[in-house]
Amino acid sequence: MTVLSVQNLKMYYKTSAGEVKAVDGLNFDIGEREVLGIAGESGCGKSSLASTLLKLLPSNAEIKEGKIIVEDADLVSMKDSDVRRNVRWTRIALVPQGAMNALNPVFRVGDQIAEAIMAHSNVSKADARAKTETLLKLVGIDPARGRHYPHEFSGGMKQRAMIAMSLALNPKILIADEPTTALDVIVQAGIIRLLLSVKDEFQTGVILISHDLALVAQMSDKTAIMYAGKFVEYGASKEVYKNPLHPYTLGLLGAFADIRKPKEALTSVPGSPPDLIDPPSGCRFNPRCPYAEEVCRTDEPPLVEAFPGHSVACHFWKEIRAQRSQKT
Repeated sequence: MTVLSVQNLKMYYKTSAGEVKAVDGLNFDIGEREVLGIAGESGCGKSSLASTLLKLLPSNAEIKEGKIIVEDADLVSMKDSDVRRNVRWTRIALVPQGAMNALNPVFRVGDQIAEAIMAHSNVSKADARAKTETLLKLVGIDPARGRHYPHEFSGGMKQRAMIAMSLALNPKILIADEPTTALDVIVQAGIIRLLLSVKDEFQTGVILISHDLALVAQMSDKTAIMYAGKFVEYGASKEVYKNPLHPYTLGLLGAFADIRKPKEALTSVPGSPPDLIDPPSGCRFNPRCPYAEEVCRTDEPPLVEAFPGHSVACHFWKEIRAQRSQKT
């Protein structure tokens, strides 16, 4: 069952220098208990997409067109006040980037979770506190710790508390924006296991936003590689990682060591991400692409289905596939 459908979504920031095309024509669906991983360099639009899905945008941001459909309701056409009251927390919830600093330092952790429950549902304070204790227990925190302040929590406990808060109203979609940032590898593993368990228990679809390809590969059913506000490759995670078709995906994967392969030098993607106020004509990746030809500088490649369930936006994906097949 599809719980979120995004259609031709565009969100631009207005600046004195022009419009920043942060989210530029994205399409994807997420089903119950399904994890979509979105990966790409910093500045490619990942966090802007998260904010757009929640309509949690600054005053200079505008959704230019598209649809965000949750339970047959289009959030784009809804008033911001209705989204704030009836969508956030109840249908879509966010574990924000830098979640360890998202808790208010002057209020007890349990009170903050209970406040979110009471603000978006008609329950008594006693019921909200009881549910808070249940949520804290679910994420592996002693319910008695709910009486403590954020500074008394470790980084991993703060992250777990934010996950508990995001699940307070049983949302259909959980957006986890860099959920393991600044955590050590042992705590990261615990957070990953927690996210996987809660999405099954709550029948929740998850959008995992990260620049860590290993994390995305481990957690996600589907992977979208994002570059300059667009998806350049999209499909089942196993296929995207095993058979990458876009030069940018190849570059990202080449920058990560694989202990299962013979020792080889790591590669990098040359250059820097483009200016989204004035992106390159044609394919936005063409200034950094080793396969680029004249058509790449003039014609933007559409995102097409190369194989069932595996899409790519590249004029030369067939040549790339053939070349990789020869090497293997």
